[in-house]
Amino acid sequence: MQKKRIALVHPRGFNWFPGKRDITDIANRMVPQGMLSIAAWLLRDGREVLVYDGLGPGAPVALARQAADVLAWRPDIVGFSATTSSFPDAAELARLFKESRPDIVTICGGVHVSALREKLLTAYPAFDFLAAGEGEQTLGELAAGNDPAQIAGLIRREAGVAVANAPRGHIADLDTLPFPAYEKLRGFPRDYHLPLFSYTQTPGATMITSRGCMYSCSYCDRSVFQKGFRYNSAAYIYEHMKYLRDRFGARHVNIYDDLFTANRRRIVELCEKLARAPLGMNFNCAVRVGYTDDDLLGMLRDAGCLMVSLGIESADPALLARHKSGVSLDEVRDTVRRIQAAGLRAKGLFMMGLPGETETSIRRTSDFIISLGLDDMNMAKFTPFPGAPLWSTIREEGTFEEDWRLMNCLNFVFVPKGIASKGRLDQLYNEHVKRFYSDPAWRRRFRGRLWQHRRSLYYLLRHLPSFWSAKNQFEPGTESPR
Repeated sequence: MQKKRIALVHPRGFNWFPGKRDITDIANRMVPQGMLSIAAWLLRDGREVLVYDGLGPGAPVALARQAADVLAWRPDIVGFSATTSSFPDAAELARLFKESRPDIVTICGGVHVSALREKLLTAYPAFDFLAAGEGEQTLGELAAGNDPAQIAGLIRREAGVAVANAPRGHIADLDTLPFPAYEKLRGFPRDYHLPLFSYTQTPGATMITSRGCMYSCSYCDRSVFQKGFRYNSAAYIYEHMKYLRDRFGARHVNIYDDLFTANRRRIVELCEKLARAPLGMNFNCAVRVGYTDDDLLGMLRDAGCLMVSLGIESADPALLARHKSGVSLDEVRDTVRRIQAAGLRAKGLFMMGLPGETETSIRRTSDFIISLGLDDMNMAKFTPFPGAPLWSTIREEGTFEEDWRLMNCLNFVFVPKGIASKGRLDQLYNEHVKRFYSDPAWRRRFRGRLWQHRRSLYYLLRHLPSFWSAKNQFEPGTESPR
């Protein structure tokens, strides 16, 4: 029997501001990590696999041209991994594939699918199947020709009605997964850029070393990996980093785990390995308040860690208590101080526009950000997602425009009752982001690292018109009546 050819498509989605050029792929082109894990699983089974990144270098913006690119490879199965904002692109591409080749089998997975499940299959007939939860085994069994009715995690049609099979169990031992199929990405690693000024060596790469989370933050959609916490061993992480260095020349890795240091023993073991047999690489990671100590921070530094991110979200105690329990402002101050005392950079992660937000809470958070003396900061625009705990009551908390294309943490689709309008919320966001990067103390720290940032500066100069356009989004303006 002829082996099935499987195309895995990462839809571009809408990633910027309405009416503005989408520069996401210039500013920070991220590797579709989950899709590469599925690709590696299929390749290990001997399948022929195409990975098509709609945000990748050279990928056309027009969906019709993307569809033509994929169809030219003549796949038997097309799988999509979609977020909420990229799901509409996935649905349109599936329609184009079916229009041209009705025999193609289409399947979509990802967080949006795992949250909305059967209702999506009912509403989007161009998809033959949906995959809820982890996708490696589900797609592997479909590609092997197994009976769809017997594939755990699959959502299918029976007599025209959407039905869900038994849930897919989690992969208990993540070390059994092959390394992601980075080689299937055109232009990797040089055309997959890490955020500017977050590295000193190039090229960069990304990794995820765990799945699941023990916490239930109100805004976080855990539909795919759910609760619990599974992780790769220290030996696996070390070999993964070594593989990225030896195979692709990577010299910096961003590790995108929410709870990287939650299991202290594995991080101590990893740091000891990196100290005994250095790879000549740097890495960034994220920690949660309560999962760091001075000894561990020193070990991270000695192992090559450059910057540590800390999820803070807000400096308003009532908002923190409601949306991110177990984090206090005093603990945040202490953790930032200790990160920097260990010789590491501290990056704060914040979110504006949560239910209950007011102009007073925004000002309090902005003042707190300045007082921390952070090395970097990211302010996300709160976006309600279907699988998040607060989804069921979001319309009681303010005004919500459920436009999936805009639900990407780059646009305000929700305006809490305590803020006069979307225009005012945008104005406050722009003012406070600009305030951080205009702060004299931050600018002094930045100037002291200019030589370390020479690679980022060179990249910035090469793409100056695009970045200048993006900067103008943060200029204070007049309030929109909307």
